[in-house]
Amino acid sequence: MSGQPNWIDIGSVEALSAAPVSHVTAQGHEFAVSFVDGAFGVVSNVCNHAGGPLGEGRLEGDYLVCPWHYWKFHRRSGVGEPGFEQDCVPGYPVKVEAGRVRVDVANASKRSRAPHAPHPLARKVERAPGALRLAGISTTAMDEAHPRFSGSDHLLEHALREAESLGAETRLIRLNALKFRACEGFYSKSARACTWPCSITQMDADDQMDQVYEALVHWADAVIVATPIRWGAASSLYFKMAERLNCVQNAVTIRNQVLIRDKVAGFIIVGGQDNIQSVAGQMLGFYAELGFLFPQFPYIAHSRGWSHEDMERNVEIVRESRELAEGAQMLAKRCLELAGELVARGAAPTSVERGGRKAHPIMK
Repeated sequence: MSGQPNWIDIGSVEALSAAPVSHVTAQGHEFAVSFVDGAFGVVSNVCNHAGGPLGEGRLEGDYLVCPWHYWKFHRRSGVGEPGFEQDCVPGYPVKVEAGRVRVDVANASKRSRAPHAPHPLARKVERAPGALRLAGISTTAMDEAHPRFSGSDHLLEHALREAESLGAETRLIRLNALKFRACEGFYSKSARACTWPCSITQMDADDQMDQVYEALVHWADAVIVATPIRWGAASSLYFKMAERLNCVQNAVTIRNQVLIRDKVAGFIIVGGQDNIQSVAGQMLGFYAELGFLFPQFPYIAHSRGWSHEDMERNVEIVRESRELAEGAQMLAKRCLELAGELVARGAAPTSVERGGRKAHPIMK
């Protein structure tokens, strides 16, 4: 029987029984091999979800858990976990002969994929008609029950009010008010494991990072990100968001799918410490990698420097500074003017005011 063409040798019993789960390549086939209580199970190595390697996963009872996004399949039959039985990977008949493990490739069960509704974020990226849209993202962290003055928020509010006065639609996203998980490093397993939409967002309906994705990818023509300086860097919430935005950049890397196109970004940076240029440089570099474009003078900033950490005075300066407020307003104008020019390339004309005159046919 071992010579029958359907049965192929995938390795020795000694080698394949040494670990509970292993990945085996034999005669052009990729197998996930498991060994439990003296019995082998063999299924396809390729997960239904995003092609993850089941043979590099782990066992939960009799179910193989994909290491990429944790989909589960029975280690022998290949049938999905209870509740997801319509999702199956091929399972192979297996036998042991003369110390060798063999599988019948001709009589494997069939792969089947249950119909899954696409995630709302997965829709085609198309700009909806209408006025220009500016999203403001606040990355400051504070106790919502005991709010305090935030210089970066204060200037962001000036920018959004200016945008509204120009006829733009605005949306304010406070990261501190969102409940979203930290990036869990799927990219570190494989570039293909970092998906768009984000794997966490697909798996966890309560994860609110979808509001940021929706605004940046589908809604906004321009975005202004406001951050305080913390120990010479942007806020921890900024970096928590940035790590989750890796899936937007990675879509370009693995599929040449450019999600951010003809969109504009600007920044507001306010610190009790110095290091404005370093913070601005990181933000400009990162948002350029996402696909954003920048107006001339793409950020405004304020800091009294390392030797002036008297925060009460710093707060007073930011709160009372007409120059900083006007700077935020002009930043909003510059972002919208460039966004308007980009939208006008392929959209119906609208209009924006500049100095009392219509500068571009971009906003009504």
